[in-house]
Amino acid sequence: MVPIHASPYTDFFLSRLARQSALLVRVESTQGSVPRETGTWMAVFPDAVVGTIGGGHLEFDAIAQARARLLRSAEPGEGEWEQAPVRYALGPALGQCCGGVVQLRFERVCAIDIPSLAVRLAGARVPVALFGGGHVGQALVQVLAPLPFSLTWIDSREGVFPPSVPPRVLYEPSDPVQSAVPGLMAQSRVLIMSFSHAEDLDVLVACLQRQRERADLPYIGLIGSKTKWAAFRRRLESRGFTPGELEQVTCPIGVAGIAGKEPEVIAVAVAAQLLQTINVQGHESLARAV
Repeated sequence: MVPIHASPYTDFFLSRLARQSALLVRVESTQGSVPRETGTWMAVFPDAVVGTIGGGHLEFDAIAQARARLLRSAEPGEGEWEQAPVRYALGPALGQCCGGVVQLRFERVCAIDIPSLAVRLAGARVPVALFGGGHVGQALVQVLAPLPFSLTWIDSREGVFPPSVPPRVLYEPSDPVQSAVPGLMAQSRVLIMSFSHAEDLDVLVACLQRQRERADLPYIGLIGSKTKWAAFRRRLESRGFTPGELEQVTCPIGVAGIAGKEPEVIAVAVAAQLLQTINVQGHESLARAV
């Protein structure tokens, strides 16, 4: 069975499923140009849809089929998951310009399926370590939380974290702050934006030292201007770091072409850059009534 991809809709879907049955529609396989990849899913309730399989006529028809199955299947667990997937030829059958072929699997689910669905829909999340609880850090937490990341939020100051944080965000006081670097998960994306340049430098040095030893931090991002990076680069070179090692640092952070300096704008630009590092597609709206 192809694993269902992680999705920001999962928690919303499962909380609603506790009260109302649904049809889970999953992309079983694809051929050619199609709107979404294998493993993508949406959940169809009698009065709402959670997630998306790509929109257009394909999704419209799949929603209609799912609701018809909900009506004629009085009891859950009647084997709809075992039925053959439904084949959609996007060009000839649906008039979509993609022109590929999508196989959709339909499964009726209800509250008793929540434990197994929680495992199946969890998927893999990419670890991110965010150093800094300031305005940009707080904006980033809100932007990253629904994306396919597992976020650890680190600061040396007590009381800097808000009273509540989004699900799957772990906040961790660490003093000195750089002492948290050796314990980061392998393949962590690191974002450095503490309240002081001195702390930023300490964290950056710890990350570069870890890279020498393990080479397991694929992205090290430092907030700041080109001027800040030039100053940091001189200090790091004086500590013996080579030009090749310093090329592993991204500064300024965020995708190019976004000029705003508001915390929310920076957060969006940085989140987009992180998504580029794992090559995932963007997500559409959480849920919509149909």
